[in-house]
Amino acid sequence: MSANVILAGVGGQGAVLASKLLARAAMGRGLPVKTAETIGMAQRGGSVFSHVRIGAGAHSPLVGRGRADAIVAFEPAEAVRQLPFLRPGGMVVTSDVPVVPVSAATGGPAYDLPAIMSYLQERVGEKDLVVVDAAAAADALGTAKALNVVLLGAAARAGALGPVTMDDLASAVHTLVKPAFVDLDLTALQIGDSPQFT
Repeated sequence: MSANVILAGVGGQGAVLASKLLARAAMGRGLPVKTAETIGMAQRGGSVFSHVRIGAGAHSPLVGRGRADAIVAFEPAEAVRQLPFLRPGGMVVTSDVPVVPVSAATGGPAYDLPAIMSYLQERVGEKDLVVVDAAAAADALGTAKALNVVLLGAAARAGALGPVTMDDLASAVHTLVKPAFVDLDLTALQIGDSPQFT
């Protein structure tokens, strides 16, 4: 009844809300939870990540290198950035849509999505890599703003969130999300739970 999960993305993708939903979902099951997050880069479109540790063995909020059971990434390059934290046999759930950094558009190193996805497949293995068709999910929802919740749904379906279930996440949505967005986020969870988008 424990899990170490890292959620990663870039500023504006909802990594912090996703971590709060996951933590609340675990607390709803009566499990102890510790979290840590970076939020300073959010205004700059930089890397944002959260550590969520669920279960009685979580004495520190930070997941050690090689100790994460799962990485849930809202952007593929951010999944690669967090790979040193993944334990052997751990799972990666990632979006397939890049957020190209400004440096790549202004003469810096090119953003090579096929190379990034190939690297993830080689390092993680097909059995433990779940790739979410983010564009199709956004089309189905009518917005890309709930991609964070879609990824949580996909992670729950894949068993990447330890003891946390879809029902737990739905309860957390009801508790934490503004009423105007509850229906959208519940639909996003269901989309993430559908094999059609992975």
